[in-house]
Amino acid sequence: MSAATDTAAAVRVGGRTVEVPRPDKVLFPADGLTKADLADYYHRVARRMVPQLRGRPLMLERHPDGIDGPGFLQKDVPDHFPDWLTRAELPKADGTVTYALCDDAASLVYLASQACVTPHRWLSRADRPDHPDRLVFDLDPPGDDFDSVLRAARRLRALLDDLGLPSLPMTTGSRGLHVVVPLLRRDAFDEVRAFARDVADVLAARHPDELTTAARKKERRGRLYLDVQRNGYGQTAVAPYAVRARPGAPVAAPLDWAELDEPGLTARRWTVRDAAELLDREPWRDAPRGHSAAAARRRLAELGEGG
Repeated sequence: MSAATDTAAAVRVGGRTVEVPRPDKVLFPADGLTKADLADYYHRVARRMVPQLRGRPLMLERHPDGIDGPGFLQKDVPDHFPDWLTRAELPKADGTVTYALCDDAASLVYLASQACVTPHRWLSRADRPDHPDRLVFDLDPPGDDFDSVLRAARRLRALLDDLGLPSLPMTTGSRGLHVVVPLLRRDAFDEVRAFARDVADVLAARHPDELTTAARKKERRGRLYLDVQRNGYGQTAVAPYAVRARPGAPVAAPLDWAELDEPGLTARRWTVRDAAELLDREPWRDAPRGHSAAAARRRLAELGEGG
C-alpha cells in the first residue's frame, strides 16, 4: 500500500492509483484477513491472473460485510465504478447486461477494493460471446472423498486425450477440481455443451459405479457428478487464482497433471497466504492451443460411443 488513512488506502498499480476504502475491514473473520490483504493478494498475482481474465465478462461475488455476512452475485456494473474499467454490454433474454471486464492489474485491484472476493469468468470473450474458447468439466466429490475427484479427473483426461483434446486441471478452492479444455472459437455454446454432455455420458457409462450425469442429487447414489452445466451462454466458472469465500481464504490454483499424484493435494491446498508459492509455479505456461469441439465430437462418434 503506497498510502493509507483511517478510511482509505491508495495502491499504485500500473500507472493508476486505486483507492481501497475501509482497508482494515475484516473480510475473513476466522483468519483476520482484511480488504487490504485481499487487494494485496490480487495485486501480487495479477501478472498470472489477468491473462486468464482479459476480455471475459465477469460475475462478481461480493462480500462487503465479510464472508460471514450476506454476500451477493453481481452482473451489471454499478454506476460508481470508474470510467477506466472496461465494460461489455451483452444481450440476455429480456434486454442487456453491462458486465465488468478485467483487462489489467488496476482493474483486478479495484474489484478487490469493492469487496469482490471471487471473480467468476465467462468461458467466452466479449467480442464473440456465443463462441467459447474454454470448456469446463466441474468435478465435485460426493461427501469429502477427494480421491474420487482425482480418479475421475485422470479418467477424463485419458478420454479427452483420445479425442485429441489436451486439458488443464485446476483446484477450485472449494471442494473439487475443474478440468479445462482450450477450444477454437468455432462452435457455439449449444454445440459445445452438447459435446461436453456426450463426453460425460461416455465416461459415466464406463464407470457406472463411481460416476454419474444425473442432475438430481437423489439419483446419484453416492457417485461423483460430472457437471457440464457451466458450458452455456452467460454461465460462469471460478477464475484461476480467484479467492473463495471460505475460511482460510483458499484459492483456485492451476495445476499440471503430475501434481495430481502429490500427497496431500486437496481442493483448498493453496490460500492467499501462498501468493509467493503460486507465483513461483507456472503450470499453465505452455498451455495447449485451442482445438475444435466439433472435430472431437466426430472422433467420439467414430469410437462408437458418442451421440
